[in-house]
Order: sequence, then C-alpha cells, then structure tokens
Amino acid sequence: MTGRAGASTLALALVMLLPAVSAAQQGAGLRAFRIAGDAIPDSLTGVPGDAARGRAIVASRQTGLCLLCHAGPIPEERFQGNLAPDLAGSGARWSEGQLRLRIVDARRLNPQTLMPAYYQADGLDRVGAAWQGQPVLAAQQIEDVVAFLRTLRD
Repeated sequence: MTGRAGASTLALALVMLLPAVSAAQQGAGLRAFRIAGDAIPDSLTGVPGDAARGRAIVASRQTGLCLLCHAGPIPEERFQGNLAPDLAGSGARWSEGQLRLRIVDARRLNPQTLMPAYYQADGLDRVGAAWQGQPVLAAQQIEDVVAFLRTLRD
C-alpha cells in the first residue's frame, strides 16, 4: 500500500479494530461492540435473537419502519418500499455479523446511505427531543431483527 489510498485503507482498518461505542453512548446504555471488516461478529447481548419478534419489528410501522424503504416477504403488509434492497434472501446474501453491522450503523459501510443508524445515540441530526440520547432499537431488538433476516434464505 502506498500513497493516500494506502494510508486511508490502513486508517480504516485500525478504526475497525477499536470499540465502536463512545463513552457518551455507553452512558446512554449502548453496549460496546467490535467491528471486524464488514461485520459485527459478536452478539450485542449474548442472548440469541428471536425471529418472530424480529419479524414483528421489521413489519411494524411504529418500531422498525423497515418496510418504508425495503420490500420484504411479509405479504400482509401493503405499500412496501423500493428505495433499498429487498429483504428477501438477505439471510443468504449476508452473514449474521454483516447483517448486524448494517442495522447498527450502515454508514460505516457506505457514508452516503439512506439507512438510519438503528443503534446510535450521538452524532445524529434532526432528532426529536423525546428521542435524543437513545437508539432507535435496543440491543436485543437488533438481535431479534438479525435472527429474522437470517431466516430469509430465498
């Protein structure tokens, strides 16, 4: 690796090895996690996710809001989005850790993404006063959504 591109790649690799939750975020109750490459390999809770609860979060227009942008194999939910990848087959396309990072903070993979950071409490813009300092989803909810997405193999 030489030049600016090599230095940028090295810096990114070093950042990916550091704990990914700031002290302020830990004060907000967020658990530290480790990013390895394009994934968060370890559970945020140490407790397996529940796919049925995850499906309910994905389908919810109040909690996950996933279907505003994504389409998914949830036929009872009408008016699904088409701004983001279809969730069908996501369990075959990405590993558990890759899905976890995409939900926690997809900006780490693509700074221009429209996908919100679901497990982030600081550095966000235009957050209503009632929701400041807290993530969109709790750590166990993230694990539940990951468990559901892993079931989507086709």
